[in-house]
Amino acid sequence: MATGKNIRTWFDGAWHEGDVPIMRAADHGAWLGSSVFDGARYAYGYAPDLDRHCARVNRSAEALMLTPTVNTAQMVEMVREGLALYPRDATVYIRPMYWGIHGDVTAIVPQPDETGFAICLEEIPMAPETASATLCRTQFHRPVMADAVVNAKAGCLYPNNARMLTEARSRGFSNALVADAIGNVAETATANVFIVKDGEVKTPVPNGTFLAGITRARHIETLRANGMTVTEAVLTFRDVEEADEVFLSGNMNKVTPVTAFEDVQYQVGPVARRARELYWDWAASAA
Repeated sequence: MATGKNIRTWFDGAWHEGDVPIMRAADHGAWLGSSVFDGARYAYGYAPDLDRHCARVNRSAEALMLTPTVNTAQMVEMVREGLALYPRDATVYIRPMYWGIHGDVTAIVPQPDETGFAICLEEIPMAPETASATLCRTQFHRPVMADAVVNAKAGCLYPNNARMLTEARSRGFSNALVADAIGNVAETATANVFIVKDGEVKTPVPNGTFLAGITRARHIETLRANGMTVTEAVLTFRDVEEADEVFLSGNMNKVTPVTAFEDVQYQVGPVARRARELYWDWAASAA
């Protein structure tokens, strides 16, 4: 199902108009879930960190025992060729993806001789700067490496995120703040999380239960360069409750302020606003 409009698809050596079929019924990815993807953004004429997103989809493929077939530089060139088909003021979600085609004798293990690859571009607007999120707890946790391929941006991980979101929405919240396996804060169902307390910015330390996002890393870099103290730390739910400010970091909308966690209310704070400004200033300088 498409979430945007004006879709273009790179598949089988060429760009195609629309949401074209790319997977067969017997493909490994279709029935055994061996699919990975990444998500980059094109907005305001920039495609920030496009090379990092293309490199990560190849790492994700390897984590699922798939063989990447397009190197980072080639993938960046292909994406830019597709973006040239859109108006400069378009806002586009960029999704390169791989999936398994053949399995071994048991069917379970994807084989390296052929890997499916496609790129999907679709227009999806950035959320308005006034947008915010409300968070609640969830009964579902982030898995650990021993139980799931948490070192990949893999399609098979997302049903768990869907359970988190469904639970949060049933309670009237827009997202869920998720614990790791030992009960500390990991991320939300869709994005990394930052808190601010007494002028210091903190974000959960990567511990192998969640992807430390590319946009997250960029915020850490730009905030530090702006003179702010940013620390990766073990965070508890009490830390979030006692924060002066909370905001989310993700590729889809870059910065989303949080206005509530359960019954705790927050104002949209200056650090979230500054993080957004610094991010797009950096994107313009890097273009």
